[in-house]
Amino acid sequence: MKFQKVNTLKGEVTIPGDKSISHRAVMFGSLAEGLTEVTNFLQGADCLSTIDAFRKMGIEIENTPEKILIHGRGLHGLKEPSSVLDMGNSGTTTRLISGILAGQTFASTLTGDASIQKRPMRRIMEPLSMMGGKIVSLNGNDCAPLQITGSPLHGIHYHSRVASAQVKSAVLLAGLYAEGETLVTEPSLSRNHTEIMLRAFGAKLSSEDKTARIYPEPRLQGQKIHVPGDISSAAYFIAAGLLVPGAEILIKNVGINPTRDGILKVAKEMGGNITLLNENYDGEPTADLLVKHSQLHGIVMEGDLIPTLIDELPVINVMAACAEGTTVIRDAAELKVKESNRIDVMVQYLSAMGCDITGTDDGMIIVGGRPLHGTVVDSHMDHRIAMSFAIASLVAEGDTEIKGSDVVTISYPGFYADLARLHH
Repeated sequence: MKFQKVNTLKGEVTIPGDKSISHRAVMFGSLAEGLTEVTNFLQGADCLSTIDAFRKMGIEIENTPEKILIHGRGLHGLKEPSSVLDMGNSGTTTRLISGILAGQTFASTLTGDASIQKRPMRRIMEPLSMMGGKIVSLNGNDCAPLQITGSPLHGIHYHSRVASAQVKSAVLLAGLYAEGETLVTEPSLSRNHTEIMLRAFGAKLSSEDKTARIYPEPRLQGQKIHVPGDISSAAYFIAAGLLVPGAEILIKNVGINPTRDGILKVAKEMGGNITLLNENYDGEPTADLLVKHSQLHGIVMEGDLIPTLIDELPVINVMAACAEGTTVIRDAAELKVKESNRIDVMVQYLSAMGCDITGTDDGMIIVGGRPLHGTVVDSHMDHRIAMSFAIASLVAEGDTEIKGSDVVTISYPGFYADLARLHH
């Protein structure tokens, strides 16, 4: 797909539902008793993989354009799947479902696409094994396909080496089935959607500083969940509004959970003009974001800030390329084990567009302010890479061609249409 520079961007956009929250609504609704109703569910390929997996385990899930209806069967209501559970491209599904499956009374096998079969699973295999879980990497490389034999579990206090909501959630979900309490302590706080939603369903779960604690065998009750817009998807429009001269974009109903809002902090620190409207702090906090073109300047990003914007870093790299001065990103080695090695890929193609960018072991150094020009970008079948370079193309001279551009269906099927509607 080819993209060109635009004159300006004006209008409003409603972001699809949050991917992390959509996944969890299906999982926890399946483990709850009674009906769970989910509105603004993300109809992206990853979340559909989660629905498919729970249907294969005997859960009736009605997927209509207006809402998802999940007929939960309680904590012990899952049945042995008749076939292999295919996770598609979804790391979230793979890691979270492993925690649930570890405590069942049946065996199951998980696989996924070529990307999933390269993603590191040792990070969940290790704590789940410490709890008594039986998980085997069938290719012996600590990646999917995984064979999980359900077994009796016992609670542990796990000190995670990475700030990862997927690792934390896998352990907490296994803790629903474990004897005694289960605790997870992280080096810095990762996104806390699991804790917020499990509590809403009735789990006995508390959080203090960087430690979450869960008690086993709660009675989870079906809930009504309205999924806020995904700030990771909003990030592209935030960047577009800040970078394109004369732009003014209103982004509706965006989740602004403080464990996820790092991009807002960074944009403001870089000099970005973003106003929060219609703020609502009931459950998952949300707001409308009014974004206006701004002269950005470079900053340093590191430490506890990084887990709050890990998925937004590729498009933040684009913002830094257009900002005056130097931006330094540290403590982001996690980028190497996403759908692609996002450090290498961003360095390769932003360099090709004329940006002065150098990769480091755990991030990058970007000297911004040079004019960008179009190039040919291989998305590496990574949705966040494709969307980030679609934004870079808006301010680059000449044509930008993105190969594998349709990979955006993973998280945002209507992305290009929504972007085109803002062109003026």
